[in-house]
Amino acid sequence: MAGVTLSLEGKCVLITGGSRGIGAAAVRLFRESGARVAFSYRTAKDAADTLVKGLGGGRDCVAIPQELATADQGRALVEESVRALGRIDALVVNHGIWPPHDAPIAKMDEAQWRQTLGVNLESVFGLTQAAVTHMQRQERIPGEPAGHIVFVSSTAGQRGEANHADYAVTKGALISLTKSLSSELAPQGIYVNCVAPGWVETDMSAAALNDPATSGKIFATIPIGRVARPMEVAGPIFFLCTPYAGFMSGEIVNVNGGAVLVG
Repeated sequence: MAGVTLSLEGKCVLITGGSRGIGAAAVRLFRESGARVAFSYRTAKDAADTLVKGLGGGRDCVAIPQELATADQGRALVEESVRALGRIDALVVNHGIWPPHDAPIAKMDEAQWRQTLGVNLESVFGLTQAAVTHMQRQERIPGEPAGHIVFVSSTAGQRGEANHADYAVTKGALISLTKSLSSELAPQGIYVNCVAPGWVETDMSAAALNDPATSGKIFATIPIGRVARPMEVAGPIFFLCTPYAGFMSGEIVNVNGGAVLVG
């Protein structure tokens, strides 16, 4: 009896923020499925180079250094990815920043607000606009979608996060963007979905998870009793780009150990 396969052989995928954490796990998973992958990184060149080398390199796994804080930078990344891969069949918007220090709204400086919105939202506009343009123009395989877009949001975008309003508002916007673009693009064969993780073992969350003053509060809100591993978020991202998710568009997939229901 043949086993179940989740192959994306021949597909070309762009993953933002792919050198570490959830992004790196997603890069590995897509490459192991046969997809050709381009991923962006900002400063982690050594980690990016190691990942590329471990996944075969060459034309099948390409690391692209790129700041992502403006719409133009998002567009530039898509164009570089298409130059490297030849086309784009899936866009995974995984990059983002979460300023770890508490910043009450009465004291949050405008520079932090603008930086968080720039990285987490403005760049996403450029990325999405450029990717959709290519998906609409490039040759479509009969019977297959024209493309997939997966945004990585957060539980903060669903229920807010005190003292981190800048982060929460960007992640909430990605959920609204998912729903809006699904209605707009699904008739064209471009499926837009979202994965909303809770706490995950990543460099971005390490300070909070390693601080006894905050870690206890974090774990108390997660019914499963632990935080997620990066692959446990990468898996749903990957699934949404496979034929098994062929009737899903506009969905917000919660990956939070049950936390959003109780916290």
